[in-house]
Amino acid sequence: MSLKIRLARGGSKKRPHYSIVVADVRSPRDGRFIEKLGTYNPLLPKDGERVKFDKERVEHWLSKGALPTDRVLRFLDAEGM
Repeated sequence: MSLKIRLARGGSKKRPHYSIVVADVRSPRDGRFIEKLGTYNPLLPKDGERVKFDKERVEHWLSKGALPTDRVLRFLDAEGM
């Protein structure tokens, strides 16, 4: 089973809100996931808390072989992971 750490879109039209989740690569974007790791709200100011996630759980899933998508990898790099 191949795993990805990716964004799942929520929120209403023109008001996006994303969850950072671990999911099987065969699952749809907003569909079934294994665990929710955090959130991303692009409508908040950049100096605020746009991205929140549990670092310990992200490290756990990375050690299990989960691969982050490009956007999630940018969030992890910004946190120094």
